[in-house]
Amino acid sequence: MVEIVEIQNACKFYPIKMSLREIFGLTKQHYLKAVDDVSFKIGLGKVFVLAGESGSGKTTIARLILRAIDVDSGSILFEGEDITRYRGSELRKFRINVQMVHQDPYASLNPRMKIMDIVMEPLTIHDKQSSKEERKQKALRALEDVRLQPAAVIAQKFPYMLSGGQRQRVALARALVLKPKLIVADEPVSMLDVSVRAEMLELMNSLRDKFRISYLYITHDLSTSRYIGDTIAIMYAGKIVELGPINQVLSNPLHPYTQALIDSISEPDANNLKMMKRINIKQGQVRADIGCRFYHRCPYSMEICKNDPRLIEQEVQHYVSCFLYPR
Repeated sequence: MVEIVEIQNACKFYPIKMSLREIFGLTKQHYLKAVDDVSFKIGLGKVFVLAGESGSGKTTIARLILRAIDVDSGSILFEGEDITRYRGSELRKFRINVQMVHQDPYASLNPRMKIMDIVMEPLTIHDKQSSKEERKQKALRALEDVRLQPAAVIAQKFPYMLSGGQRQRVALARALVLKPKLIVADEPVSMLDVSVRAEMLELMNSLRDKFRISYLYITHDLSTSRYIGDTIAIMYAGKIVELGPINQVLSNPLHPYTQALIDSISEPDANNLKMMKRINIKQGQVRADIGCRFYHRCPYSMEICKNDPRLIEQEVQHYVSCFLYPR
């Protein structure tokens, strides 16, 4: 498989002040380990799903890939080149190839701009060699690609005149207009009506096939990830706890946290109210100094779990970070 992105041992820590003594530097500095030694690859034309609860580090990884923030250690390779070293013109050229679709279609579009201007904005910044008329035609084609028709009519509207699903298509058109190689989609359907989620995911799939685009699809909803994804990584407290082909991971979850996530998916069946959960998570805090991040909440925690487990291959291409399995 040809990789478009490869993350190698990426770390991002944020200093936190827990007392006056720490503020004045009199005691040891504490850190929030938002991303801790994370590694994975995204194949060309593939969808890599990053799943986990809020605060697990998913969006921080997206910001690292976009170079919105810098890694503290590790490297991020894009088409074989380390983008963490890019500066100036190299960084601007890289950002043409990596675009983002945000979660909230109501907040991510400027309400004072027409749809034409919103979709044209990336071209105005990066496509200086094209004339204004050529940029308009590219924007109209992008609107047609995301099935907003008639594109010429939609282009003259303001965001408040569109539905939530139409706004998210505009956001997708804005990301698509530069013909990027990677689109980072941060929970792109979580704020849409259930009736239009499948339609949006099907559109993203068709665009992937048409333009050979890769996606980093960030979500906490495993039911939508199965529809669109090829590979999935389950994150918890800044670490990847399970990684593998999406059908394999979701049909045979190995890590207790993955099992709990799948248990939390609701299904339209009244009998589910009486069913016992596969795994019951204990109440506890996440502690980054104890080894396994899931130690205080896992019903299977053992003394050895106070050490930091490595991600190992338990099945073919199916990796898990847990001491329940032979090392």
